[in-house]
Amino acid sequence: MKHKTHHHITLPIPSNGADYASDSGNSSNSPRSRRRPSRGPRRFRSGKSRNQSSFWGLRTSAWRRHYWVLLVLALLYVVGFVWFMGKYSSVFLGTPAPGSVYRSPLLFLKLWPWIQRDISPAIELSSVWSHSRMMTNERHCANITNNGVSGSDAPNGYLIVEANGGLNQQRTSICNAVVVARLLNAILVIPRFDYHSVWKDPSQFGDIYDVDHFIESLKDYVTVVKELPTDLMERYNNNIGNVPNVKVRAWAPASFYLQDVHPILLENGVIRIAPFANRLANSIPPDIQFVRCLANYQALRFSAPISTLAQKIVSRMIQKSSETRGKYVAVHLRFEEDMVAFSCCIYDGGWMEKFEMDFTRRKGWKDKFTQRGRIINPGLNRMNGRCPLTPLEVGMMLRGMGFSNNTSIYIASGTIYNAKRNMAPLFQMFPLVQTKEYLATQQELSFYKDYSSRLAALDYAVCLLSEVFVTTQGGNFPHFLMGHRRFLYGHGKTIKPDKRKLALILHDTSLSWEAFKEQMNLILAESDREGKMELQFKKASKQPSIFEHPSQECRCVKELANWTTRPDPIPWTL
Repeated sequence: MKHKTHHHITLPIPSNGADYASDSGNSSNSPRSRRRPSRGPRRFRSGKSRNQSSFWGLRTSAWRRHYWVLLVLALLYVVGFVWFMGKYSSVFLGTPAPGSVYRSPLLFLKLWPWIQRDISPAIELSSVWSHSRMMTNERHCANITNNGVSGSDAPNGYLIVEANGGLNQQRTSICNAVVVARLLNAILVIPRFDYHSVWKDPSQFGDIYDVDHFIESLKDYVTVVKELPTDLMERYNNNIGNVPNVKVRAWAPASFYLQDVHPILLENGVIRIAPFANRLANSIPPDIQFVRCLANYQALRFSAPISTLAQKIVSRMIQKSSETRGKYVAVHLRFEEDMVAFSCCIYDGGWMEKFEMDFTRRKGWKDKFTQRGRIINPGLNRMNGRCPLTPLEVGMMLRGMGFSNNTSIYIASGTIYNAKRNMAPLFQMFPLVQTKEYLATQQELSFYKDYSSRLAALDYAVCLLSEVFVTTQGGNFPHFLMGHRRFLYGHGKTIKPDKRKLALILHDTSLSWEAFKEQMNLILAESDREGKMELQFKKASKQPSIFEHPSQECRCVKELANWTTRPDPIPWTL
């Protein structure tokens, strides 16, 4: 619809302002009721009008020129004020607490010339840690490994579980489901994967793992079937959702399943537990614990498509690591957009970063971060080591520890936030950085596009077989990897930096390159020491995760497999 155009006409100001002082409609005071005074011949009146129009036009043009000058001056003032406050904010607002501000780029710019010129002896990957002994059995495994399913014990029913979360949270659910089925003497139906709004991966068990191998590996301890029998499906109108769902609290002990869940199974013949992540305690009887280890380290093998491509990527990574004799470092880099947004940390992206992070938080978590009473303190988060390390910080840390620029590095991650900008410094320090996208063709990765769990499985395989694994943020992925590497190699070579100390170091822009290297070597030594320490359970109120720290029962899995020497783990674990 077209809008009418209204023209504003500027009337000449009368000599007597009272003539137009009122427009109330009173006829005696109305301008129309008064006789207009004579203003001379028309030709003189029109000339005067033209002079006034020229005057107002010149005045408007001058005002416009002044407007642009004022606008430019205002912008210069704002820019100058922002620069001044950024440079001297500590004078007015006080000095920021050590470790509370992201200053890593400033430190990098200062140290980069010295990093380039550093020709001191580089660390050899094979000597990051001396090879430690393999995991040895400290208890007799015969009573555990021979305690299989008795042929005379009829099963009590069927167990259905729904695994939620990402790849490794689902892995926890699978292993725990095997244990619960063993406890209840139930037949386990292949676990179902719950679709998660964050990971958005519709993959099911058979897309990630080898179903037949899983069933075969557990047959002596737990009976596993692919589907619920037809008669039971018909009883529940062919809808798994109609099967009675048993609510189980987190970290429930074995006694809870025996006393509370077992009677329900006997009554119904089939039960469902959803959700199922972290629904079983870490501490359970040794023979049952062995079954959990068996599920994790032997029964769960990646499906053929994932296993085949994983082996190709590992082989290509080894070929590209010829300068380090086929050895490479794997880094789990958690600098994806959703991870940065969830951390509520501030980096150096300015107002654009704030806009993008606020948008991502609203999109992924709605009003979770804007609720009344919620306090977000980015500086405190950084001081407490809760901020994801940037690619730049990871590169500085590794160069400071002594890894040379010819070290091959594999980056395991999702899509890096602002990747072109944030990955550039890492490539400066380590030109031989690789990812699955570089090592595999687009056609090879087409099967995995938009499937986060399948892509994570590829990263898991490459990290598992690396000489050194670097974790930067925590979570299920590094916990499983550290445990799996400890299981395979005795002491898995892992760098797990103290991020609180790292925040303090990276905050100090006065550090020299030699002082920085000294600090990084202290962090490496501490990580090495903690990795080799034997776990102390006596004073622990809660037993550590068996998936991060394999128990003695897990060592019996090797004995069951007759693994007396260290073989090539690729076909056995992938």
